[in-house]
Amino acid sequence: MQGRRAVCLAASDDENAVVAVVEFLSAFTLFLMILTAFMSLAQLELGSNDPYTDLVDRSAVDGLDRLTNGEGWYVPYKDGVRDQANATENWHHISPSQIEKGVIQPGIMKNGLLDFDRINALCNVSVEAVTSGLGLSYGLQVKLLIKVISSSNESEVGNILFTGGSERSTATMSSVASRTFISNDNVISVSLEVHDGADSPKILRVTEISPKPSQNGPEWIEVQNQNGFAISLKGWSFERTGTNGESDYLYKSGVIPGGKLAIFSGDPSSQVTGSASVVYDLGTTGFLGVGNLDGLDDNKGRLRFLFAEEDEGVGYQVCKIEWTSNDIILQNSSIVWNGGPPSLDDSWDISNTPTPGVV
Repeated sequence: MQGRRAVCLAASDDENAVVAVVEFLSAFTLFLMILTAFMSLAQLELGSNDPYTDLVDRSAVDGLDRLTNGEGWYVPYKDGVRDQANATENWHHISPSQIEKGVIQPGIMKNGLLDFDRINALCNVSVEAVTSGLGLSYGLQVKLLIKVISSSNESEVGNILFTGGSERSTATMSSVASRTFISNDNVISVSLEVHDGADSPKILRVTEISPKPSQNGPEWIEVQNQNGFAISLKGWSFERTGTNGESDYLYKSGVIPGGKLAIFSGDPSSQVTGSASVVYDLGTTGFLGVGNLDGLDDNKGRLRFLFAEEDEGVGYQVCKIEWTSNDIILQNSSIVWNGGPPSLDDSWDISNTPTPGVV
């Protein structure tokens, strides 16, 4: 009897031990589940745990939301104060020069659908106005791409409806937010990339100049905006050198629409403009001449196109054109950019058929 009782006691102890182990493992598993849930919630709440990364990510999402959730709006200034009474959702009907003088939040939707009139009007809005209007923090830049990614018509696939902004080549951090929309038989992607560390795009290029126009004609400079968004002229300047001495002219306002040409003329009233979108007067400043008055030297001179940030005292050279008597610039000849680095001498050719306003 005693031996059988001892066996029973031993069996009971083993069962208790197993139960204790099972209870411990169950409790530990429950603890791990609670810990995992807590960490997941903490990660969800805190994101990447890097405030700046979160800022860039959130800016891309919020910016795309503002762009694709409505029609947008424009508010002009009157006497230095926002003129809310004349605010309008028809920002796409406002001229580039007027947009520059107000506040805009671009929107590309109407009645829940992509509005192609508004998409086409994005070229009238400067990069600075877009970044501000989409609520981006100072120092952040954008790159917008609107593209057909699927279509019943194969020839439509890959068609870019709009692209503009700054490249992220020098950025240290970037984030992309995208949405797709159906328009007729097309699926269209709208992608907004936000990045830091990149300079705002300075894609203005002198493409042709006329230092020796036809008799009584004005001297002129042709400039192309190679970005999809408009580029403000603020901070851009021309500098010329020749036998007439040196002169420079700094722009504090003005804008060139995206993908368009501007003509800077010695006399806008007699200027041939071609397909140029805007014409700026440099005759009244004395920088460019007309008729017998020379601004750009006929035989030997230099023209530079410079840009300076607001806090910079000296601008950096974007384009440089030099010519001498050896270049044989005849009357009604022009100097044309051939696509090379715009500050090198061999990037410019002499043309006997000037084409102001045409590239």
